[in-house]
Amino acid sequence: MKGRRGQSTQHIDLALFILRIVIGAVFIAHGWQKLFIFGPAGAGAGFASMGVPFPNIMGPVVGVIEILGGVALIFGMLTQLASLCLACDVAGAIIFFHAKHGFFVPAGVEFVLSLFAAVVALGLAGAGEYSIDALVARRRADAAVQPTYRSQSR
Repeated sequence: MKGRRGQSTQHIDLALFILRIVIGAVFIAHGWQKLFIFGPAGAGAGFASMGVPFPNIMGPVVGVIEILGGVALIFGMLTQLASLCLACDVAGAIIFFHAKHGFFVPAGVEFVLSLFAAVVALGLAGAGEYSIDALVARRRADAAVQPTYRSQSR
């Protein structure tokens, strides 16, 4: 089957799969760093220095969101919800830290803006065929066309 501009839908699904794996791994690594390298107290202190509200709560919460959201992306599970949560996470990083440091890395918005674009794209496009989301959708579609039998006892 052909998609836009003659690309096969298989190529698009493969592109979404690769994007999910890489972006998911990046988020897992950042969440892991917050929770298990800096620790909840260290993440909270870092968030406090950036002016993030409720830093001792938000530091660990963001770490959990990044790990769970990254895992969800890798498996293509609840992709749109995970993408929304991760987009909010990255938007907060841009607002509270990166925007005031200009465009280029190490502290500017360049990297986090790329992550934002990737998760928004995944949220809009969905996970693709190589995902749990697609498997669930196929099973629901199959269940909808299966005839239901009721006993006719009266």
